[in-house]
Amino acid sequence: MAEAPHSTLPAAARRSRFDWPALRADLRAAVPDATAALVITAGLFAWLYARVESGTSMTLQVMPYLADADQYWMYWLCQAFGWSGLLWAWITVVLGLARSSARPGWLRVSAVRIERWHRTTSLTTIGLMTAHAAMFFAELVRANEDGKGWAGRLSTAFAEVFVPGVYSSGTGRTAILLGLLALYLAVPLGLAYYLRRATGARLWRALHRFVVVVYVLSVWHTLLYGTNVWYDGAFRTTVWLLQVPVAALLLARLLAPARPGERLRVRDAARRSGALSTVSRLAGRVAVAAGVVVLLAVAATGRDGGRTPGVTGAGLNVERWQVWTGLAVLLAVIAVVVYRLRPARRGPAPERS
Repeated sequence: MAEAPHSTLPAAARRSRFDWPALRADLRAAVPDATAALVITAGLFAWLYARVESGTSMTLQVMPYLADADQYWMYWLCQAFGWSGLLWAWITVVLGLARSSARPGWLRVSAVRIERWHRTTSLTTIGLMTAHAAMFFAELVRANEDGKGWAGRLSTAFAEVFVPGVYSSGTGRTAILLGLLALYLAVPLGLAYYLRRATGARLWRALHRFVVVVYVLSVWHTLLYGTNVWYDGAFRTTVWLLQVPVAALLLARLLAPARPGERLRVRDAARRSGALSTVSRLAGRVAVAAGVVVLLAVAATGRDGGRTPGVTGAGLNVERWQVWTGLAVLLAVIAVVVYRLRPARRGPAPERS
């Protein structure tokens, strides 16, 4: 009987590497949040549907064949999930930046509650992103433009929607690639919290910071290629303006992080080992500050990349090979972070005599 605890501990330890109880608790806590997201998605769908029926949807100027709202309802539901997903991504990023920044005195909400909201909205965001892709998949299966059988239409639609780089029509060549990369990065980076027992606190926090890249990809996917904001106008400008608080909070997070050890200290550059880290962190702060200025300039001038109705615009200014190159660089950086912050392996405990 004395051998039983020793033999069962390794299996128990392996099971505990992923924090399933915390995930289940957060999923339960996310039910009201997800319900609100579905209600808003339904409202967005009704709004998009009504605009199609009235002929005022900007999408119809890009793809006039979508004018039959009843036939293409799955496409419009896909669009509704996309917009609610972007809204929830905005909310969860704002909450995450607020939680990881120095807490202002006027904020009455506890850090624990903000962190819980951040986790639940993150789970909802992943769900909305998945639903956005799933409805597009369903629409392609329904449309079956090549007249294939069920096996053919399912496999073709799956490849075009879920395999990065397969979709090859128009701006979707880049747009869907960006969206898929955002989705496939959101899952491991968003769920890194539940692996903190295996990765250690430092590594999961470092990995989770890359979620900002997911948000940038999502906004890029929407602003540059979303047919609802294809053309210049107040709605497109509003979407741009909503990025200003995110950039400002990111700058505040970098300048005044909640954890004292993450604060930038120029005197650390005097140490040879800290010079590169200090320079890179300072460059990051300067880049984010410049981003805030650019966002304000874009909103003020109206030069936000929107098209003009009736005017043939320029072709794709970003090709897929550039996106793949950027992804390779990002993954290389993540690999370096994982290597540097990986937890040290513990040797076997010494046997007792």
